[in-house]
Amino acid sequence: MLHVSVVIPALLLAGLALFWPRAGVVLWVLALATGPDYWLNGITGDPETTAGLLKAYGLAVLAGVALRGGLKADWWNPAFAFLFMFCTGLIHGLHPGLSLQASARSLVGSAAPFLFCFVRQQEKFRRTAITALIFAPLFAVGVAAILALAGLDQFYTLEQGALRLGGNGQPPFLGGFALIGLYATVLELADRPRAGMAAMAGVNFIIILLTGARSPLAMAAMMLLALLLMQRRLMMLAAGGALAALALLGSGLLGFLRAVDLTKLGEATDLSHRTLVWPFFVQAMQQSPWLGWGVGAGKVIIPVTSQLSLLLGTNAAHDEYLRIGSEGGFVGLFLLIGLMALWVARGSSQLPRGQAWLMRLTFIAFAIQSITDNTLIASTGSAFFLWASVIFADAENRSKRASCSLAVPRSPFPLPSPHPASPWPPARRPSPSS
Repeated sequence: MLHVSVVIPALLLAGLALFWPRAGVVLWVLALATGPDYWLNGITGDPETTAGLLKAYGLAVLAGVALRGGLKADWWNPAFAFLFMFCTGLIHGLHPGLSLQASARSLVGSAAPFLFCFVRQQEKFRRTAITALIFAPLFAVGVAAILALAGLDQFYTLEQGALRLGGNGQPPFLGGFALIGLYATVLELADRPRAGMAAMAGVNFIIILLTGARSPLAMAAMMLLALLLMQRRLMMLAAGGALAALALLGSGLLGFLRAVDLTKLGEATDLSHRTLVWPFFVQAMQQSPWLGWGVGAGKVIIPVTSQLSLLLGTNAAHDEYLRIGSEGGFVGLFLLIGLMALWVARGSSQLPRGQAWLMRLTFIAFAIQSITDNTLIASTGSAFFLWASVIFADAENRSKRASCSLAVPRSPFPLPSPHPASPWPPARRPSPSS
């Protein structure tokens, strides 16, 4: 049962999202980046309720955008894969611990991040969303600092003696949002180099480094390297190599960074107890290999009350391929991968060549990161696919404008000049007597 202090503000914010979606998307992105699973949990008492509230607010923003721009078709949208898995789950039978109501909620939550591709987004909304995604990690760090000064939260945590920016289990999520912000800045820099945007790319990279999130750090380095190679920034590549060499030489002074500390301990490739979780999902796939156990089964394969879940603090798979495979089987998994590939190929085909390759590389990085992270069900998934839908919509809009300008007929011969307008007031005619 939700407290009235949550319901009333939620209704007011939903109204704001409907009537002013630009303000709504800023509030939504900033709220996602600040780790609401922590600061709303004290009121709702349930992280699942918090996640549901945030996705519901995202749907309110979506409705506000649709009221202004209308709807459009998107036949390769990955949301159709989740609808297919939901239907096959009903036919095959749901997991014993999964109810129909819970599966329906998971269907809405899984499809919601992709729904922005079904609405026509205005240009001001698109620019506002991109700006919010770029600055959201820095805003989250500022909020964490304020909460730490007020004694309400920790600004950082220590893990094996190494610093991790973000307290109470939030470093991975903060690193994930900083990675999305870096993706956005990389694509903006590929379009038009700007000093301010380059500075924000550096800020987001530093945030990722300080959170100690290893896969986001690797993906961020790969994207920055790809951008510099594409733009042939040889001096910047040389400077980056020199900084990396200095970091290696001074690794003793950088031991407070988790990435450096784990490397010194020989645990840089450690999977952080994920190998304890994965066998349960492999077993679920073996029991129903083709159609799986229905959308949402990944939340109940390991009960939240089990000793393993209590020990690790989570029952999530931390591998989206195993989770989707357990929910939709091999059919659902390959359908989702196929639709995702076609969706990205179609959406990026209308981008300029350099941006198109960077966008495809971004999704390759996303696919790699999905091997060890919850990229689809976490709050970062909502932000990532919002950004992707905005980029695809912007490319489609530019392509339409270009085609319209080319479709204007041009005459090979000069057109006659228009007849000059008669002066006003008209000149008086001379009288016959004169």
